[in-house]
Amino acid sequence: MSEIKKEATRVGYGDGLVEVGKEHDDLIVLDADLAEATKTCIFKKEFPERHIDCGIAESNMMGVAAGLATTGKVPFASSFAMFSAGRAFEQVRNSIGYPHLNVKIGATHAGISVGEDGASHQCNEDIALMRTIPGMVIINPSDYVEAKAAVKAAYEYYGPCYLRFGRLALPVINDRDDYKFEIGKAVTLREGKDVTIFATGLTVSTSLEAAEKLAADGIQAKVVNIHTIKPIDEEAVIAAAKETNKVVTVEEHSVIGGLGDAVCSVLAENYPTKVKKIGVNDRFGESGPAVELIKKYGLDGESIYNSVKEYVNA
Repeated sequence: MSEIKKEATRVGYGDGLVEVGKEHDDLIVLDADLAEATKTCIFKKEFPERHIDCGIAESNMMGVAAGLATTGKVPFASSFAMFSAGRAFEQVRNSIGYPHLNVKIGATHAGISVGEDGASHQCNEDIALMRTIPGMVIINPSDYVEAKAAVKAAYEYYGPCYLRFGRLALPVINDRDDYKFEIGKAVTLREGKDVTIFATGLTVSTSLEAAEKLAADGIQAKVVNIHTIKPIDEEAVIAAAKETNKVVTVEEHSVIGGLGDAVCSVLAENYPTKVKKIGVNDRFGESGPAVELIKKYGLDGESIYNSVKEYVNA
């Protein structure tokens, strides 16, 4: 059996910028002295004249991006999620969100998989923050292929977008001919009748692992990739809940304000269903190897398998 290809979604971001940049010379990339880490260095090498290093000044970078957008450019402002969504929240809200400018925010190093950088850099609150900004689209790709597709889709969409990428190399699960990415449209990766697992980002691949283990126990889990947190695919969420009547959400993010709450809001209003939320439980991250942290916080395949099995059999 051949080894599964792995690549970080942040690399997909860098490669996606180059692909779209070759076709559209109005695409401008901004970075906050983190080009090697965010992988915008890939774009910088190809188009140095369209890459602007704003220095360690993320709030100012958002203002620069807003200004560029008013001139007809399509800026991708890039930094770690902690700084893009956290430090620069006011500027994102007031300078980008309020006037509904065509700015794309490339936020890398999100979640606990940042690893040894520790709690100060492990942003598990960014999706919650961005969800509160009216008109903000939030995309959290599950692998390298989807990350590249998300960059293209974000460019083609007019309005503010928050793109969430990770540091850790993930299995490439969308490398197939029939793969199609559309903002706001969930993707069913596995059918099942006993429980639906809604997953996003890093946890899509680990949820598929869990589903394989559950199948061995006679539990058929439907796995749905929610790559767009906002606007969420309400139709897909409701349909899956009606089909299985048991729902689990899995995310590398706080269980407060993220995918779980988005799914619960849809179901509470349309098809009240019991939901189990798996994620970071109202706590900060910590320093340690990414893979070990994912396991400790219950987001690896084995942990998801155990949690879902207990939930289904309860």
